[in-house]
Amino acid sequence: MNITLTPIAYVKNSRSGMKDDFWGTIISEIVISDNLPEACLDGIDTFSHLEIIFYFDKATKSDTVEGASHPRGNKDWPMVGIFAQRKKDRPNHLGLTTVKLISRKGRTLTVQGLDADNDTPILDIKPVAKEFLPREEVTQPAWMTELMRDYWK
Repeated sequence: MNITLTPIAYVKNSRSGMKDDFWGTIISEIVISDNLPEACLDGIDTFSHLEIIFYFDKATKSDTVEGASHPRGNKDWPMVGIFAQRKKDRPNHLGLTTVKLISRKGRTLTVQGLDADNDTPILDIKPVAKEFLPREEVTQPAWMTELMRDYWK
């Protein structure tokens, strides 16, 4: 089965090179494609946060991990399956991030906390609803906490 997706928007920001850390100060614009009506964003500014699904278009197929690896290649962290980590080198190269919506002007959303490089294709945007957030405490291993230490600085 083949699945064909068409980007609905593109990221505009100052980041390039698929760097792992220091995303906290990055402000991004998400510019909706001309083939969609501007009305597709009506009401979105009544939400504080959005979920952004994007495609790691600069990731290379040769680096794709299907099995297990050490996160970021750090041998001090356990070898875990690709679906137990959030790296870009995934089988389908999909990213998902929850962002803060700063503003909407016409076809452009300004957001904070989007860890996607400039010109990254956006596949979908969904508003964050409290009812879809976990209803119980979120837990994670210590290596993930260590890995994320500088991510949002």
